[in-house]
Amino acid sequence: MFLRGSIVALITPMDAAGAVDDAALARLIEFHVASGTAGIVAVGTTGESATLDEDEHCAVIARCVALAGGRIPVIAGTGANATAEAIRLTRCAEQAGADAALLVTPYYNKPTQAGLIAHHRAVADAVAMPQILYNVPGRTACDLLPETTAELARAENIVGLKDATGDLTRVPRLRELCGPDFALYSGDDGTGCEFMLRGGDGVISVTSNVAPALMQQMCEASLSGERDTALALNARLDGLHRALFTESNPIPVKWAMAEMGLAQRGIRLPLTWLSAEHQPAVRAAMQQVGAV
Repeated sequence: MFLRGSIVALITPMDAAGAVDDAALARLIEFHVASGTAGIVAVGTTGESATLDEDEHCAVIARCVALAGGRIPVIAGTGANATAEAIRLTRCAEQAGADAALLVTPYYNKPTQAGLIAHHRAVADAVAMPQILYNVPGRTACDLLPETTAELARAENIVGLKDATGDLTRVPRLRELCGPDFALYSGDDGTGCEFMLRGGDGVISVTSNVAPALMQQMCEASLSGERDTALALNARLDGLHRALFTESNPIPVKWAMAEMGLAQRGIRLPLTWLSAEHQPAVRAAMQQVGAV
């Protein structure tokens, strides 16, 4: 198995002008190493990959790898809706020394299942590093079906899937089709605990930005089959799971990290800072887990 547990979908910290904040990035890496987080996803959706240009994208991946220093695995978000761009970004990740790449299905252009197979095979053939598929139909308008995932899992360097559908009925089907060694990660914090209890291997988590130690404890209990303990821990996290999606991710989580003093008040347009009406709910959820 490639990796198991709580894998943080790391924010890309920015200053008020939207420039990447290197000092804050270093603080965040140390925070997750100290908290026992199982792995880091750099420059995924939560890391605002859509508004970083290619040079910035590659630079943030390289900086995360350097700051991690081998103490925690780094998975680089390298997906794109153009296959050639996804190959370039994945090559950057490999050259930087990332442990794996996370590739979202091509968004907006709505490829067929045959197109998805061709796209991911092209990236896997071009770059040898381990690759994790990422299915999030709510953002991409494209659904990577379990049967398509199984076809792609035949590639030696396609090692797992992040499934953000929230459809728990897919877990046993994916496990049956893809085999015991293919990593299955939830991309939906709200259903992540049950996803693992049904046979998944971890969660690529937004919530872990705010409550990393508690998320890792919940994942460990889930993966050990300790259902009652896992559910009790997840009940403490449930308010945060919901609050961090009161507006589009990563708007609430970036506000939360600023409240914790770990990042500045920086986000890139077209995303805007968390509206005042939602701040009390996020703060209350943070208080529930002891984050503030």
